Amino acid sequence: QVSLVESGGGLVQAGGSLRLSCAAFGHTFTYYHKAWFRQAPGKEREFVASIRWNGVMTYYADFVKGRFTISRDNAKDTLYLQMNSLKPEDTAVYYCAAARSPTVRPGEYEYWGKGTQVTVSS
Repeated sequence: QVSLVESGGGLVQAGGSLRLSCAAFGHTFTYYHKAWFRQAPGKEREFVASIRWNGVMTYYADFVKGRFTISRDNAKDTLYLQMNSLKPEDTAVYYCAAARSPTVRPGEYEYWGKGTQVTVSS
């Protein structure tokens, strides 16, 4: 069964850091474009960051630029999101996703994880 599994979420104080991971099972995503999205209660799912299959190009939402870093290890087929200087408004469920082409539109991602909760206290 093909799956993406996120980990690394938790409760952190404002200004703190977390590192999310997304491991792949049942399928090789080496040549897929990967991304992180997030969804806060009562809000739509929104794009956070993405990275091309070879890691050369990365894209970030304006609200995380300079604070979050997306990376990948294709040998481990794992995606990462280093989150620094966290703010209470970063509280959300964070999802990883994979697509065949670079895009920021969630509807164009074929594979999704079930998400990991990130809670930032003030």
